[in-house]
Amino acid sequence: MRIATYNVNDVRKRIGPLSAWLDVTAPDVACLQELKCTTAEFPRDALRAMGYESLVLGQKSWNGVALLAKGVEPLEIRRGLPGDPGDTEARYLEAAVHGMVIGCCYMPNGNPQPGPKFRYKLDWFRRFNAHAASLLASGHPTVLAGDYNVVPTDADLYSTRSFVDNALLQPEPRAAYQSLLDAGWTDALKRQSPDASLYTFWSYLRNRWPRDAGLRIDHLLLSPQVAQRMRSAGVDRAVRALEGASDHAPAWVDLED
Repeated sequence: MRIATYNVNDVRKRIGPLSAWLDVTAPDVACLQELKCTTAEFPRDALRAMGYESLVLGQKSWNGVALLAKGVEPLEIRRGLPGDPGDTEARYLEAAVHGMVIGCCYMPNGNPQPGPKFRYKLDWFRRFNAHAASLLASGHPTVLAGDYNVVPTDADLYSTRSFVDNALLQPEPRAAYQSLLDAGWTDALKRQSPDASLYTFWSYLRNRWPRDAGLRIDHLLLSPQVAQRMRSAGVDRAVRALEGASDHAPAWVDLED
């Protein structure tokens, strides 16, 4: 079974690269972020024609997350992160698929920092970690996949000099991410490649894709039950090179059935 995550950066605009990736790699579950469309505008029919059923939480022009499942209907568990009823941003979707809980997350970027956007990022991370703890306590096999908008360590980016003030590298979100690992979640990409970074994002600016000046900000976290089933993990870098593609590349984990 393959579970993947992909910040598609405008699903209607990137439907070509998205369809090409799904056609070639055929993940069983795909978590999409940054849809930039409402739920009604999501290209559900085009994806159904490829064999995928969709669960969508959209938002006009910004944010948005979706869960795609090949050949089955995702069973919705929750839409939206608990802990703040006033938070209306479309950033979290959770469903049961193939006997597992799949959480699709799009964490706030937090820039510029310091400021209200960074405070929102830290508060969202706090609520996410609390929910992740409840999922661990439930004992259900769980994968939390998405764009976490945090670079875990300096080894996970090409250079720290350009990012010294960036919210993605600040001590607080890094500590929040590390606390997930300390609690028992397994970082699939890091487990696969402990000594070499698997970048998942290359900015459109400053020729960063041709220079391989990337960051690792898209992660798949596995609960202990799922981590025991992990066979391999990786990044589909070739998708980033497709014409009109997102500035992210899909990341994935393969599990024993």
